[in-house]
Amino acid sequence: MEPPILIPPVEERPLIMYLTVLEGSMGCVLGQQDETGRKEHAIYYLSKKFTDCESRYTMLEKTYCALAWAAKRLRHYLINHTTWLISKMDPIKYIFEKAALTGRIARWQMLLSEYDIEYRTQKMKDCDEPVFGEGPDPESQWGLIFDGAVNLYGSGIGAIIVTPKGAHIPFTARLQFECTNNIAEYEACIMGIEEAVDLRIKNINIYGDSALVINQIKGEWETRHTGLIPYRDYARRLLTFFNKVELHHIPRDENQMADALATLSSMYRVNRRNEIPTISIRCLERPAYVFTTEKVVDDKPWFHDIKMFLQKQEYPPGASNKDRKTLRRLSSSFFLNDEVLYKRNFDMVLLRCVDKHEADLLMHEIYADKMHLPPTSLNVLSSPWPFSMWGIDMIGRIEPKASNGHRFILVAIDYFTKWVEAASYANVTKQVVVRFIKNHIICRYGVPNKIITDNGTNLNNKMMKDLCDEFKIEHHNSSPYRPQMNGAVEAANKNIKKIVQKMVLTYKDWHEMLPFALHGYRTSVRTSTGATPFSLVYGMEAVLPVEVEIPSMRILMETELVEAEWFQNRYDQLNLIEEKRMAALCHGQLYQRRMKQAFDRKVRPTEFREGDLVLKKILSFQPDLRGKWTPNYEGPCVVKRAFSGGAMTLATMDGDELPRPVNVDAVKKYFV
Repeated sequence: MEPPILIPPVEERPLIMYLTVLEGSMGCVLGQQDETGRKEHAIYYLSKKFTDCESRYTMLEKTYCALAWAAKRLRHYLINHTTWLISKMDPIKYIFEKAALTGRIARWQMLLSEYDIEYRTQKMKDCDEPVFGEGPDPESQWGLIFDGAVNLYGSGIGAIIVTPKGAHIPFTARLQFECTNNIAEYEACIMGIEEAVDLRIKNINIYGDSALVINQIKGEWETRHTGLIPYRDYARRLLTFFNKVELHHIPRDENQMADALATLSSMYRVNRRNEIPTISIRCLERPAYVFTTEKVVDDKPWFHDIKMFLQKQEYPPGASNKDRKTLRRLSSSFFLNDEVLYKRNFDMVLLRCVDKHEADLLMHEIYADKMHLPPTSLNVLSSPWPFSMWGIDMIGRIEPKASNGHRFILVAIDYFTKWVEAASYANVTKQVVVRFIKNHIICRYGVPNKIITDNGTNLNNKMMKDLCDEFKIEHHNSSPYRPQMNGAVEAANKNIKKIVQKMVLTYKDWHEMLPFALHGYRTSVRTSTGATPFSLVYGMEAVLPVEVEIPSMRILMETELVEAEWFQNRYDQLNLIEEKRMAALCHGQLYQRRMKQAFDRKVRPTEFREGDLVLKKILSFQPDLRGKWTPNYEGPCVVKRAFSGGAMTLATMDGDELPRPVNVDAVKKYFV
């Protein structure tokens, strides 16, 4: 076969350009028919490898680029002739019929506008299947997801075209002009629609998290902002290029990819002539600190061959001469003592070789520490009726002491109404606690059903037990190392201390400010109930001191009521108190449910079985002669019984059971 001979073109006869575009390169042949019109002669050949940036264009954009590049180099031929273009795709149609020109598309159009180029189809014989790359199937269904982002760093838009097979084609741009978030959403939508038009897509579903943009384009919402009307009209004109279009509003959580593209483009500063470099995403299958991967084959550790060579001078079965030489060289750095293999370090320190199981245990022993994530789900405490369950705790020792010598505050809270009782004392002894329960709880609000305290000796003694037996009260203790179990009274302590701290003047008059702090706490709306403790107890709101100096609307109205009307209003309030308490109960249950859901999302389940060895946390107030050098944990201890909810009882290694149970978050596993 003879090579083709290049001939010069003949005037007044059209040229024929054959253009082939592949993924990474392009080829071009410029020819012309002879006088008979049956034979073609070659005039020039061109080929080009796409650059790294050009290789990421779509197939249609690569065809644009190849045609513009070939026309620029064959300008002296094309400028005086009509050129017939034969290619798989028709770039002329889409370049000159594109609704909006941006960037490189505009440059290519300006370059090709001075030539007379016509696209001609070429019939193919014996070809029953369509040529790949001529465009998508007109019946295929495509998807478009868009989003815009406006922040302090700038404005960016992102769009993703989803193919029928699920592949994603991303597009992103940075907006160099000031715009609102709605304008950015419109820009993102229009950019995605334009790219879909360029790809000759006919059926498309458009998704966006902007309800305003979606519904305005669909015509369901009225467009009142004058700056958005041109965007809406232009987007509707672009939709006429499709046979079938559906617009859907999706939540923001389902639009994370487009949102990430828009945020990236808004924060990345782009020069006018430079584009963002390619961002490639790699899949890392192991942590960065792991530089070798140990694989156990046939339950044999990684050092099995070295150990067998040092022990019996045996080589692995099927080892080649090169493998044996390598094994002898490696074995010179190891030392076998009985059945334990050591490696000689550079400083002549012997390093013990361990298998995967021993390595995991060592890593757990070295790095295992108390996890700050909750090990179990949250268990909520609720009271069925007012004053049925009280929590009692103590604030102190308080320095400086009050002018009357008091250093402690004994606090009690009702779990239903959040009503707080408190009194200050010089010392909180067991007699003081019993007298406080009788005078401030039983004599004022009746006998409670339950009382919850911590494990202090002044709250757990024979006098306390006799009092509970006398009045048939259930006494429960919170778990040691876990003050949040009695969280209601702990929260009350915190709030009372904050109120007193803002009211004291000489820091020794805090005992005089305590009643006013209690009044402020009782007349404030509690988040857990949605009402004030005073209103849940007495059925009406308390008269505040400020209402006396500056009469409120309620005070002014009550002064004009006659005595009979005032009594009737009070009866109505008392009749509605049960309804108000029921509403507070429902509000509290919803509040506890939200708290539990938020807490349980962070739970990392930790389970212990009977017989497990654990270390128990040492409390900071426990006396220890080691002082500053006291360890954080003591033990080991044995789990004697494990209960549901995270509680467990422990025993010493000698079998003596510890007096009080502990919670899971106060222990950690002990490895031996």
